[in-house]
Amino acid sequence: MRVLERPLVVSGELAWLGGDRLQRRVDHPQQETATIADGEVTQQRTGKSPRHFSLSRAPQLQVLLDSFVALLSGDAGRLQQAFEVRLSGDPASTWTLTLLPRDAKVAKTVASIAIDGVGKQSLCMRMQEADGDLAIDLLGTLAAKMPVQPTREALQALCQGMH
Repeated sequence: MRVLERPLVVSGELAWLGGDRLQRRVDHPQQETATIADGEVTQQRTGKSPRHFSLSRAPQLQVLLDSFVALLSGDAGRLQQAFEVRLSGDPASTWTLTLLPRDAKVAKTVASIAIDGVGKQSLCMRMQEADGDLAIDLLGTLAAKMPVQPTREALQALCQGMH
């Protein structure tokens, strides 16, 4: 986020639970679980009551849900319905899949999602928000290469250095 002096680093696990259900568990810096299911988001923080809200209030979460479900289920039609899809590189080796939201309302929040990978493995996801903020997720084996002092530039170089 542009208001932060350095990137906010969280660690945990993102899991597809089948269908239109996604769960994000954060272990550090504080424990939190967010679940998207049945059009609703539930956030649970240690020691606090669960918070529920409609997925329609968080268009960036809907975009993440659509992209993950379509990618993980291999549903190219759903992916192309929600996004303009651009593939660069070689699908057999290193590649980048860029997703541009087709919905103008969503594009006002999320400008693009770029997923970098090698072969059949996704290693980095970069979500560029329309306001200039950038969220970078290191996935799989690339997550173990998190720099001690991560900066936006260092994380982007790590993602793009796979090529």
